[in-house]
Amino acid sequence: MHKTPAMPGTAHRLHKSLERKMILGSIRTFGSYLLLMSRVLSRPERWRVFYRSTVREIFTLGVSSIPIVLLISFFIGAVICIQMKVNVESPWMPKFVVGYATREVLLLEFSSSIMCLILAGKVGSNITSEIGTMRVTQQIDALETMGVNSANFLILPKITALMLIIPILVVFSIAAGTAGAFAIGKFTGIMTPEDLMVGLQYEFQQWYVWCSVIKSLAFAFIITSVSSFYGYRVSGGSLEVGKASTNAVVSCSALILFADMILTQLLMQ
Repeated sequence: MHKTPAMPGTAHRLHKSLERKMILGSIRTFGSYLLLMSRVLSRPERWRVFYRSTVREIFTLGVSSIPIVLLISFFIGAVICIQMKVNVESPWMPKFVVGYATREVLLLEFSSSIMCLILAGKVGSNITSEIGTMRVTQQIDALETMGVNSANFLILPKITALMLIIPILVVFSIAAGTAGAFAIGKFTGIMTPEDLMVGLQYEFQQWYVWCSVIKSLAFAFIITSVSSFYGYRVSGGSLEVGKASTNAVVSCSALILFADMILTQLLMQ
């Protein structure tokens, strides 16, 4: 038997239908996110409890991330220094250009954008798993039953804590990356510390440090709010918590890159 060939317009209509569903689903998800944020960004009912929760989250989300930030930044600073030395080495180029290029990369991109992408995997998955577990074990439902604004009670301290600690992590990242560049130059002999220091100081613009801090604040809000959103809307069992954590990390990474493009255009004009 011969199969009836599909009509030429069938595939096109199916494609349009799927596209429409994806757009409507994205709009619905964004609307749910805005509704949740309207509950989160409200006045805390008990300031003492909010303060204690924020301090606890600073240590959980921020202080615990310092070792991985220092470790990765140190080695990335060393790698950037090596790459710049290999690619810009020329008798026509001053020796301090390597230090100058290393500083620009650390300040403008790595210590804010790339570091927050790393934190999206560590901090974001932690937040989603914690809130998602509370959802599937009905702890959030119990808070709602007692008349507590669970969104504000659980999520706002996390947002506040990471936005308070992220500038310190940025400074630590810049310092560790610079130390890595000095270490690789000292122990491998690819360049002298004096030449590297001249490059680090050459035409230094303090505004670049502030740009890195401003961008990291926006990224911190994205990481905590989006991860909390995915954890808060989990339904089902522990398997769904794992899926939500994966989706949260992917969404945070994509939004950080998109926000990085917008903020770089606005701040560097």
